[in-house]
Amino acid sequence: MNYNLECEKILASIDLNNKSSLLLHACCAPCSSSVLEKIAKYFNITILFYNPNITDYQEYLKRKDELEKFITLVGYDIKLLDCNYDKDKFLEMASGLEDKKEGDIRCYKCYRLRLEETAKIAKENNFDYFTTTLSISPYKNSKWLNEIGEELASKYHINYLYADFKKKNGYKRSIELSHLYNLYRQDYCGCIYSKVERLKHLQDQKAE
Repeated sequence: MNYNLECEKILASIDLNNKSSLLLHACCAPCSSSVLEKIAKYFNITILFYNPNITDYQEYLKRKDELEKFITLVGYDIKLLDCNYDKDKFLEMASGLEDKKEGDIRCYKCYRLRLEETAKIAKENNFDYFTTTLSISPYKNSKWLNEIGEELASKYHINYLYADFKKKNGYKRSIELSHLYNLYRQDYCGCIYSKVERLKHLQDQKAE
């Protein structure tokens, strides 16, 4: 399936005079920037900041604050729903998978953890759609994300907005907007395992 094309079909079907509501899971301000630029006019959006994978609490607060700053700077009429900081739930999920590389099954389960919470909250609060900004990243598996989203849509009886936001220069645009608004761009996904992997990569580069 061409997820970007499916997204555009859904956007084209929306009546701009009677916008649908969307619960958008967001991981950070940079990833949200070009996603919101693409879809904000089509939906009444609430952003869900549910990211228990961010192991360091100060990093969690920094990313949440940066997202709030970006929404204010751009002037979007968007609510930000902050979930409780719950790194223990992620660590429990990742138990036994600590040695997996980024992009392996641990990441799949992390996607599912965050998307399922988004779907549940969307259903409980009568949103029309739910989706995530995660597919903006070239390091995230958009096929997994959309397959999980589709499954959860069926499970919770709510619409999922298919997306591959990196397409049509979406990721490039997120970098441009990050520079424009001077946004903090982290260099690892957030979990302790990706942080260690990133530090090792940098150390290896220096050694070379």
